[in-house]
Amino acid sequence: MASLRFPFLFPQPHKTPSSATSDAPSRSFSTVAVAVASGGSALAAAGAIIAITQSPKNPFLENAMNFLLSNFSPNKNHSSPLWGSVSLADNSAPVTESRTGMAFPSILKDTQRLLGIGLRKKAVFGLKNIDVYAYGVYADDVDVKRYLAEKHGRRSVSELQQKEELRNHLMENNIRMTIRLQIVYGRLSINSVRSAFEESVGSRLHKFGGCDNKELLQRFTSQFKDEIKLPRGSIIELSRDHDYILHTTIDGKEVGSIQSKLLCRSILDLYIGDESFDHKANEDVESNLASLLHK
Repeated sequence: MASLRFPFLFPQPHKTPSSATSDAPSRSFSTVAVAVASGGSALAAAGAIIAITQSPKNPFLENAMNFLLSNFSPNKNHSSPLWGSVSLADNSAPVTESRTGMAFPSILKDTQRLLGIGLRKKAVFGLKNIDVYAYGVYADDVDVKRYLAEKHGRRSVSELQQKEELRNHLMENNIRMTIRLQIVYGRLSINSVRSAFEESVGSRLHKFGGCDNKELLQRFTSQFKDEIKLPRGSIIELSRDHDYILHTTIDGKEVGSIQSKLLCRSILDLYIGDESFDHKANEDVESNLASLLHK
């Protein structure tokens, strides 16, 4: 899986290019066109910028320069949506899970940042792994800093990266989070989802709270009713709100909510715990949490 890193860069103020007289504005336009057609290499973009600054003030050329500066900078990933890594300088840019092509928004619910992406696989008859769904891990900016900065903020980014303690504190604290599941396997039934959660969430409830949690498990799994269809591209969101309220939505419709710190902890452990579905997602979450705490 390609590494996901979020340096949390923010756009710098745009500097208006200085204008100078020139007797060849048409040559400047040609240079811009060549730079764009060439795929935005650093040299071509630089040549276009030089040509523009040598031309008289012209709205078209100024717009062309703005386009080049914002889209063909050497430091910017040019793919759209982005594949495998992203800078949050452009909060609207989606991030794509490279193995499945599923695109995830960088920002969810206005304040929750994408920290990592993983893939849930399932073995069929012990012979073949199928891609069931891709998932994104989101956490609220303000809550992360409020609950984690005091304990972890004094450490450097390099000290914080790859720290399991950081993930554990993210799961334990009253931080708004969302696990967004995007269905990849087009023949997935709601019964399969319900059965899988009965097994996986049930084992976590037992791990963190003991064996007497069958009623809590049944309340959660009963939200996935038989009439629900899950074609490829369907979205299930498991969102922890303040006071440890777990909201479950399917394709934008809330199907239930349960207040339980134990249930929230168990759900999050599936995706960013020590025995999560995709360990690479854990590494990305740790790295990006470290970066967020230093912004």
